[in-house]
Amino acid sequence: MRPIGQKLQETFWRIAASGLVHRRWVLGRLPDLPAAPPPIDPPDRPLRIEIVSHCWRYHHLLAYHLSSLVLHPPRDCRVTMTVFYAPEDEATSRMLEFFSEQKVPGVEWNWQPLVRGELFRRAIGRNRAALATSADWIWFSDCDVIFHDRALDVAAGLLADHPDLLCFPREHGVSELLDSDDPMLQEAAGRAGIVRIDPDAFSPELREKAVGGFQILRGDAARTLGYCAAIPFYQRPVNRWQKTHEDRTFRWILATNGTPLDIPGLYRIRHRAKGRKIG
Repeated sequence: MRPIGQKLQETFWRIAASGLVHRRWVLGRLPDLPAAPPPIDPPDRPLRIEIVSHCWRYHHLLAYHLSSLVLHPPRDCRVTMTVFYAPEDEATSRMLEFFSEQKVPGVEWNWQPLVRGELFRRAIGRNRAALATSADWIWFSDCDVIFHDRALDVAAGLLADHPDLLCFPREHGVSELLDSDDPMLQEAAGRAGIVRIDPDAFSPELREKAVGGFQILRGDAARTLGYCAAIPFYQRPVNRWQKTHEDRTFRWILATNGTPLDIPGLYRIRHRAKGRKIG
């Protein structure tokens, strides 16, 4: 049972983010950001994108997430793949060790260990990554997201010189709701290795705002604002894996739902067994 004070704070921020509370009433004036991103320097260098994911007891999904970068390495951009994890999650640690040995052109692996309480609130890792990133854009993702052929290169072309602070893919493919014994999940559960999806097994799903693993933030905004950095409640460790209600708060802080982009080759694995209910 969560303490009453924590429940009240969570309720307050969810109500505030619904638009019933003006953000300046509780956050004051946020730093001003330029209307356009800083120019690429030097102008001919590839766009840099940092992908940030969290993994707790989802090593079988992480295998597909990271395999997609090995199988479909970016050609027109450079990617830093950041994964926050808890070392005590041994299956995830073994998966990360395996992928550390995979040399992928245009991809830099960046594994970030956290204690469980910090890992369980994704805003903590996202905020740390945002404030520290050197990328032009930072993509807050999840380990059930797959970047298939040309997805990141098309995204880089659309994001280059894009003036908006927050973007998201308009459409991505989703699997059926898979049970833990589904062959697709079992293929990646037993051992660390490269796994592939069948795109024909996914159905299209439309998005209307930046949510979950589909939040793409301009790099200068990330370094200035972080991810819910102005709200201490979302930067405190917790004892159970939390749903990302702060997604909505983040959009409220930015005063935008994001701009949709047509990025092909994105997929998401839907799964019935939830890692947040384990440990």
